[in-house]
Amino acid sequence: MKKIPIIKIVLLCMLLFSFSKSKNDNDIIAKNEKVKLAGTGFKFTEGPAVNSKGQVYFTDQPNDKIHIWDQKKGISLYLEGTRRSNGMYFNTNQQLVSCADENNQLVYFDENKKLHVIHENYEGKHLNAPNDLWIAPNGGIYFTDPYYHREWWNKNHSELQDTHGVYYLNSNGKISRVINDFKKPNGIIGTLDGKIIYVADIEDNKIWKYTIEPDGNLSNKTFFAPHGSDGMTIDNKGNVYLTSGKIWVYNSKGELIKEIETPEKPSNLCFGGKKRNLLFITARTSVYTLKMKVKGVD
Repeated sequence: MKKIPIIKIVLLCMLLFSFSKSKNDNDIIAKNEKVKLAGTGFKFTEGPAVNSKGQVYFTDQPNDKIHIWDQKKGISLYLEGTRRSNGMYFNTNQQLVSCADENNQLVYFDENKKLHVIHENYEGKHLNAPNDLWIAPNGGIYFTDPYYHREWWNKNHSELQDTHGVYYLNSNGKISRVINDFKKPNGIIGTLDGKIIYVADIEDNKIWKYTIEPDGNLSNKTFFAPHGSDGMTIDNKGNVYLTSGKIWVYNSKGELIKEIETPEKPSNLCFGGKKRNLLFITARTSVYTLKMKVKGVD
């Protein structure tokens, strides 16, 4: 019997281990779990944002409502009359910050559900329509400002900004336009350490990756993925989740590792639940959940 050199055995074992590890790294969904319906009967769901308890707040923008999903209690109404809230995110004070495009504003709701305006113009002109946002660890707010004409605007409403931009509002209230070369920016998400941000150009079907500088400006624009995305989230492994017809999951190197089909086209997503291991998905008339092996970092 011919002996196999020990070096070949070692190399073969290393190859098998590498293949197994790679496969396991891509296996981000909990075993035997499927996408489950969490609620339906809405007109268009969007803007999921998770609070410190793991509850997810989401909008039904055409009906001008915000609802709360609780892992144990299900869905309940939080507020009706939200100035057409769209994308949302909780700040470090657990205040719900929202892109409210009824009056082209960035707002937040306090503990009594009272609305406060954070910002509403750039260079003396109203914003197009703040759409989605991400709040950095230092409290600065990045938000996208495309233009989608809304039926609730008056007939004289017009687009005043000269570009569909992405803005940065620092913790002192100073605003700056940090991206001005997109066709139509939409989804946006950053890393937990506040060093990297991903932004979708939904009309150009591209995701771009940037380095966040100490002053909040963005540098090192790098192509990341060939999709536009309505909403985005990120998990504790650094994987980025996109919503474009279905859910596309890319690792931090820009490699596609998973495609997740949903009953309706997804619009946005985040991680919720007490352990942050439930992927919460807004999708047109319904919302869904999917139990994951990974966890969210929101």
